[in-house]
Amino acid sequence: MEANPLERLLRHDRRWVLGGLCLVIVLCWAYLITEAALMARGGSLLMPMTGGAWSLLDAGLMLLMWALMMAAMMLPSAAPMLLLHATMTRRRRARGEAAAATGFFAAGYLIVWMLFSLAAVLLQYGLQRAALLSPMLALTSQGVAGLVLIGAGLYQWSPLKEACLRHCRSPLEFVLTRWREGRRGALLMGWHHGAYCLGCCWVLMLLLFVGGVMSLLWIAGLALWVLVEKLAPAGHWLGRLLGGVLVIWGGVVLWSVLT
Repeated sequence: MEANPLERLLRHDRRWVLGGLCLVIVLCWAYLITEAALMARGGSLLMPMTGGAWSLLDAGLMLLMWALMMAAMMLPSAAPMLLLHATMTRRRRARGEAAAATGFFAAGYLIVWMLFSLAAVLLQYGLQRAALLSPMLALTSQGVAGLVLIGAGLYQWSPLKEACLRHCRSPLEFVLTRWREGRRGALLMGWHHGAYCLGCCWVLMLLLFVGGVMSLLWIAGLALWVLVEKLAPAGHWLGRLLGGVLVIWGGVVLWSVLT
């Protein structure tokens, strides 16, 4: 018997989710690449924000930049969870049960990183007012950069990092133990998963201030590392290895400042 239109649509839900996810990621990266190129030429709207006081429009543009950057960096590593949620939703609908679209889950996830983006903007503003950032938004103080590297390295070994990474690396367990009904439930599930990802990666995101917030190399490198740490079989141990490297790197930087 030929499947009805609804069944055919549900059968391809993973393709829709994956396609939409790829489209959002590509658009976010296109924005970042364009903005970095404009800043290198001195023609970006963000350039006036590298010094002096900001207007509300300046703050809004910078918040948009951070939010799109977090989406570009974090959505690839969230793809397995989003696809799993789409699969569970399809199965529940096939049984005649109500289930909210995966878009609500993704919205909850992105809200968490939007709040982080707001905090990052406030931190950036404070650093700029203290004349601690270059035009490409990198720390100009080697001492502060060394402390950030050491702090990020130590956090890689912390119990909080370990607990959050464990949840991020186990999407099936998360879905089975934290499933909630309805649109509000899907939004809350996304929020909870985003909170775990934030707890796992927020210190790594601060390393952007070491290499330059608008450095595409640093953005891509950190995004790739987050992906490897969450998805690779040895991601847990690789994260600890990175922690040791960051501590040593930060120590060398501080030593060069003190000698």
